[in-house]
Amino acid sequence: MACAGLYRFNTRLLHTKFPKRTSSSSSARINHTISASTSSDDAFFTWDDVFRSAKPHDAPRDSPNSNLHAFFDRIKACNRGSEMRREFIPFVVEERIVGYVHNRFAEVLRDFKDVFVLEEDDDDRRVSLCGSLASPEERTDAVGEVIERLGEGVIPGIRNELYPVTSSFGAPVFFSLERAAAPYFGIKAYGIHMNGYVDRDGEKFLWIGKRSNKKPTFPGMLDHLVAGGLPHDVTCKENVLKECEEEAGIPRSLAKSAVPVGAVSYIDIDEYKYKRDVLFCYDLKIPDGFVPSNQDGEVDSFKLIPVTDVANIIRRTKLFKPNCSLVIIDFLFRHGFITPEESGYLQLLQSLRSGDCS
Repeated sequence: MACAGLYRFNTRLLHTKFPKRTSSSSSARINHTISASTSSDDAFFTWDDVFRSAKPHDAPRDSPNSNLHAFFDRIKACNRGSEMRREFIPFVVEERIVGYVHNRFAEVLRDFKDVFVLEEDDDDRRVSLCGSLASPEERTDAVGEVIERLGEGVIPGIRNELYPVTSSFGAPVFFSLERAAAPYFGIKAYGIHMNGYVDRDGEKFLWIGKRSNKKPTFPGMLDHLVAGGLPHDVTCKENVLKECEEEAGIPRSLAKSAVPVGAVSYIDIDEYKYKRDVLFCYDLKIPDGFVPSNQDGEVDSFKLIPVTDVANIIRRTKLFKPNCSLVIIDFLFRHGFITPEESGYLQLLQSLRSGDCS
């Protein structure tokens, strides 16, 4: 399909209100505007609040495997909106589906006729790129200009960090996309999360961070010792080393001992956003006595907490950034804190990879 030259986009569509999730047929009703939806009413708490939730005065410390029900709830919180999938259409590059775009967002993209093509027939709709954009570099520049023109009003939290657009991990990269735009195009996004643990007299502890209140996403919430998105042209191992240094002041001589232990995945659909995330999990045994120190201003503080208490915090509260719960539950499995004797063991294990882990 030929693509037009200069474009003028419809500013009215940029302020369109979008459908609110509901289980009824009225889900298409337009009743609220797009928003980042990445903060939490529970985010403004202290470490004292955290410790109280781990060890309430009126009950003994729980065994992590005494109740898996709450763990299922945390996983479900990362896998929302399956009933909204029908509102998204494929985003196709070189005849490969690389993402999913909301119907309303597709109408916005339609106005950028020298970049996007909205293909429609009786049975199908899809968004693709203009055929004149033949190279990854041309696509990256053209799509980047569209995102810049749409601005914060449509795609909030621009980071000037590029994610690879690919059909699967390790496959050819079709182009690179601004990180903040990834869920709006429904592309697969990859990241690394590292459990930093300490063995002390036969008991395991985890270093837990509390995000800065100035973070644009999930401010003030609990987080891993080290975590980060995987940018274009950076390997997982390189990213672990970089994030260890920036987020926790862990020298490369120690960080290089981090062990890759698997991955978790989830699909979270919320308004315009279709998140398809895969998190590569790492474990690093931290020497007892080492104290992490944030270097980039993104972490307020760190605390060393018994693993059993961390499990209780996840089970009883929503104080953790949601996707951290998946990685920590995976840690609980691998280190024997959740056992096959507990009802729901295999179902919980499978649910840690509810997304397309590819």
